[in-house]
Amino acid sequence: MKLEKKNMKKRLKHSRYINGFDGIRSLAVIGVILYHLMPTRMRGGYLGVPVFFVVSGYLITDLLFQELKQTGRIDIKQFYYRRMKRLYPALVAMLIGSSAYITLFQRNLLNDLKGNVISSLLYVNNWWQINHGMSYFDRFSSESPFTHIWSLAVESQNYLIWPIVFVLLIKLVKNRGKIFLGVIGAALVSMILMAVLYTPGQDPTRVYYGTDTRLFSILLGSALAFVWPSTRLKEEIPAQAKRILNGIGFVSLLLLILSLFFLRDDLTFVYYGGMFLVSLLSVVLVAITAHPGASWNRWLTNPVFDWIGKRSYGIYLYQFPVMIFYEAKINVANHTLLHTIMEIILILFVTELSYRFVEAPLRRFDYGKTFSSLKESFWAPIRSRRKIGFILTGIVTLIAVVGIIIAPSGQVDANQQALQKQIEQNKKAAEKTETSTTESATDSSASEQSTASSDKPVTLAEKYNLSQREVTKAKKLKVTAVGDSVLLAGSQGLTEIFPKMVIDGEVGRQLKDSPAVFQSLKDKKELNDTILLNLGTNGPITEDEFAQIMSIVGEKRKVFVINTHVPTRRWQNDVNATLEAVTKDYKNVHLIDWYNYSTAHTDWFYDDQVHPNEVGSVYYCHLIATEMLKGE
Repeated sequence: MKLEKKNMKKRLKHSRYINGFDGIRSLAVIGVILYHLMPTRMRGGYLGVPVFFVVSGYLITDLLFQELKQTGRIDIKQFYYRRMKRLYPALVAMLIGSSAYITLFQRNLLNDLKGNVISSLLYVNNWWQINHGMSYFDRFSSESPFTHIWSLAVESQNYLIWPIVFVLLIKLVKNRGKIFLGVIGAALVSMILMAVLYTPGQDPTRVYYGTDTRLFSILLGSALAFVWPSTRLKEEIPAQAKRILNGIGFVSLLLLILSLFFLRDDLTFVYYGGMFLVSLLSVVLVAITAHPGASWNRWLTNPVFDWIGKRSYGIYLYQFPVMIFYEAKINVANHTLLHTIMEIILILFVTELSYRFVEAPLRRFDYGKTFSSLKESFWAPIRSRRKIGFILTGIVTLIAVVGIIIAPSGQVDANQQALQKQIEQNKKAAEKTETSTTESATDSSASEQSTASSDKPVTLAEKYNLSQREVTKAKKLKVTAVGDSVLLAGSQGLTEIFPKMVIDGEVGRQLKDSPAVFQSLKDKKELNDTILLNLGTNGPITEDEFAQIMSIVGEKRKVFVINTHVPTRRWQNDVNATLEAVTKDYKNVHLIDWYNYSTAHTDWFYDDQVHPNEVGSVYYCHLIATEMLKGE
């Protein structure tokens, strides 16, 4: 009898692991990785995160039910201990490794390193990023090797609270049906919060990061476990029922895959229930995969998915550090496919090292023997693997700790400070152009003279290498310029050349954000007959997005588009190809080729190789002026 009870307990303990979930995890992490590496092709890959959340919610709740069935109680302390053993080692290794790398090789990322690391260790990084104005969607200026830790924070906050809530629900409510409805109600509240707090046309990072606005995916998975526990599902079911389950599973998987490809992060539908619907699709797929009577557990089980699924946590964890560090040193805009493959290989390689030497060993490690283990490593033979590993780990950790200690908060290096100062000054000046376009003819000396670095007065023609005829024509030309931080970096020179220019620039602006800007300018009657557009630095663009602008601008206005020089971002060539294509589609659109004009002149740019410095701004303004004045 004791042996039978022991075997039953062993069978229950092992019946929880469902191999097909590794397949679901694989699809989710592939979507997330490709969303970051191929944003123009996997436009909805960010939806892999709610898929993870649903799987996590179901598995954790199902595990709690199994423990309750096996032991008659929930050991919350042991639950926390198991979660920490599973999640913390790889997280700490990533934070130490990344901090050491930043300290040695990429010191421009030292700013706010301390806050990032501490908030990650405490699993509150999502709120830390929100409070510090970080943006998940600013693909240029806000990227950090720790951006993605927000989702681990949301999950871990759930792990902290949910076991206690689970015990209270089981003891006080008891009825699983009522508990299921209550959890579904809480998920609906979370979804409604996302919709209420989301503001169309503004950065959605607050609702994207917030625990309150993202918890619905985890709650939906948890709710499923109350009515669909894995240990109570029957393996033998009628053939018709099996076909129905398989068909439902196929439809849910197909819709999820289509969502990963096409459901863009800028669609209002996503925040007005779209992400909730994707979570429901994930719930359906999880339910079908968990059912032993259906075939999806077997269909989603293969060596590749097993390998990826078991390492999906590590793959997700190391993706951003690898991508940020790699792309900061390598020009990924050319040979994009090659660099994408290289980054994927590096992510998988680092993940495998972590899995073999950090995650797997420390999952089995008895932390009660930590001191004795460190003592053995310290006294191990100098040439032993154990001693070498101990020394290397100690050195890397020491470098990381030094970096974290010396890391400033809210500061930037001298190069970044100079760029920020230039952009801020030019932005203030640009804002004035929107309300003072008639003041351009006040002082002819101001429009015809400038000051060189030697304080020797020079004419605009000399400073920007323009003919006097071009300067005269520029003084009369009314221009509306719309762009991002690159336009702002050169706006002072542009307004010197074109005193009647209206500039509307915004740091981090993308082309998809600009139709509303053009409509506003048109409504205020500030949309002149000559348009200058400088967008594409901060993300990919499409011809459909450009068509929205042209529907507002019309066919009579002359539009000049400046292509982009952003060699550390993979969308550079796609953006430039799109801009070249639209100049062929619209007779009134003309290309200003800043990329080819500047690409051989690294000395024209700040360290980011994107924003023109004082020297580069002169060439930037010269090119724009000569191209715009050709037909005048």
